[in-house]
Amino acid sequence: MAIAGQCSSCYYTSPTLQFQLHRRHGHLPQQPQAARRARWPRLQVAAVAGGGSIKAATDAEFFQPSDTRPIMLFDGVCNLCNGGVRFVREHDPNRSIRYVPLQSESGRKLLQRSGRSPDDISSVVLVEKDRSFIKSEAVLRIMEYLNLPFPQLAIFLNFFPLFLRDFMYDNVANNRYAMFGRSETEACEIL
Repeated sequence: MAIAGQCSSCYYTSPTLQFQLHRRHGHLPQQPQAARRARWPRLQVAAVAGGGSIKAATDAEFFQPSDTRPIMLFDGVCNLCNGGVRFVREHDPNRSIRYVPLQSESGRKLLQRSGRSPDDISSVVLVEKDRSFIKSEAVLRIMEYLNLPFPQLAIFLNFFPLFLRDFMYDNVANNRYAMFGRSETEACEIL
């Protein structure tokens, strides 16, 4: 059985994604479909609740050889998230990040490609060609693309344990509408 991290094309931050992708690439034995259903029933409920089925995004659909910039997925109706996108755009003079609202069709496809439910708008997601980052890891990875001093700040913040960073992230994310409100429009004005 392969250990997570042995396959460079399978490297994702989530152990669940590592396991799923290793199995997809033939490194782990396939389970019968009934066993997969019993193991992850929540994912199927989310897919059924979303209405129609959404086909996962492919690399060719979003990452062409001429444009491999990462894609930042954000909540398009959240004032905090829209402010975050404006902040990133102002501090990213090379335009090294693209932006897609989580509620859009493209956002839903990229969420599914990242191993998340297409209806999950609980976290910012940074999608790179070969991996995805969520929550505090996504924020720190985005900071690495910005002007000084943000890459150095990201290195410093990486010294804090992931569970602590994600705890802080979740506290803000779960209360973002109460603290910052929702925008009147259905999408970010920047797009």
